Order: sequence, then structure tokens, then C-alpha cells
Amino acid sequence: MESSARIDDRPLRESVRDAIRNRIFEGHYAPGTRLVERDLAEEFNVSRLPIREALGMLRQEGLVSDKANSRGMVVSSLTPEQVADLFDVRLALEVLASQLAAARATRSELKQLSSLLDRAQSSLETGAVFEAHAANNQFHDAITTIAGNEFLRAALEPLQGRMHWLFRHATDLPELIREHRRLYEAIASGDPGRAGLASSNHIQKYRKDYYLTH
Repeated sequence: MESSARIDDRPLRESVRDAIRNRIFEGHYAPGTRLVERDLAEEFNVSRLPIREALGMLRQEGLVSDKANSRGMVVSSLTPEQVADLFDVRLALEVLASQLAAARATRSELKQLSSLLDRAQSSLETGAVFEAHAANNQFHDAITTIAGNEFLRAALEPLQGRMHWLFRHATDLPELIREHRRLYEAIASGDPGRAGLASSNHIQKYRKDYYLTH
């Protein structure tokens, strides 16, 4: 990252904030990870000031926190209340997205969904777990795009990072991919009712699994 005042016409602190936020949501910085200004400044090739400002913004978002007897800040976990709220939003919006996708998906869009599942499976088979998670995240994002509802997409976009964070708590990747294939088949059937039910069952299953393991 360049050490200029702005990147892509945005203040540098915002570019750094977005990069750190993405790493948190993608699992590069797990909850409890210490984020030290000096180390981050070297990693991003910037001064410590935009790092400090970026971490301050992330602290306001609740993604990092100060911790006693620790240098720098620490990556936070979502609170139980935030996780519950996030599952409720998923249930409301992703079910609708799946219903709309079933009604509107073209052959090429269905092929795209299928290819993402194949990519997740092949990544898993080669031990590329991070890439498998990424393909699974993209599968959900693609359903929202295929739904073709701009208001729905606008509602989900600010939450996608947190959604991806939540998806990564699914530890049984083979089962997750099977679940996604069932959801894909429901969408490909062209039956919105079937797709909505498959999406609801998928979300409820992982809500239950999450609370059993946390």
C-alpha cells in the first residue's frame, strides 16, 4: 500500500481501515489477535498515524478493543446479541434473495453458482481451506446479485463482511458444501417456495450449530 495521503481518492486512514476490516472478516486476524501499530505500519508501508486513525475507527465499530496489559489493540468477537441479530437478518433477507433468484436466474447465472460450488469442493480436496471458505462466501453473494433487487442488495452489502465472518464458523466444510448444493438445486428448480424453504433450513441449521459450539 502506498504511503500517500490518499488512495483511490479516499483518505489513507479509510483505505487502511477497510483493509484491516476485510482481514478480520476473512479470518486473517482471528478474535484475540493483537494489532500493533508499528507492525501494521511496516506491513502496509505507511506511517503510524493512518494506522492509529484506522484502528480508532474500527474500535468505534466494535471490531477491535483495548486490552489491559497488551500492546496495541485486540480483535474483538461479536457479542451473543450481535450474532443473534445477524442470524435474524440473514433469515429475513437471504430467504428472500433465494426466492427471487429461483424466479429470475438465467442459465449462465446458474452455471456461475454451480462453478462456485465446484471451486469450493476442489479447494477443500486440495487442503486449501481459506479458498474453500472464499468460494462459499461468493456463493451467497452471487445469490444476492442474481436476485436482482437493488434495495435488497443495498440492505445486505454493508453486512456482507460480518456475514462472511459468521460463515467461517462453519467448521464442517464438506457438510456446508452439501448444504449449498441443496440450496443450488432448489434455486435451479425455478420454484421460489422450494428455494425459500431450503434457504431457511440452511440458516436455521447453522444458527443451531453455532450455539452448540459457542
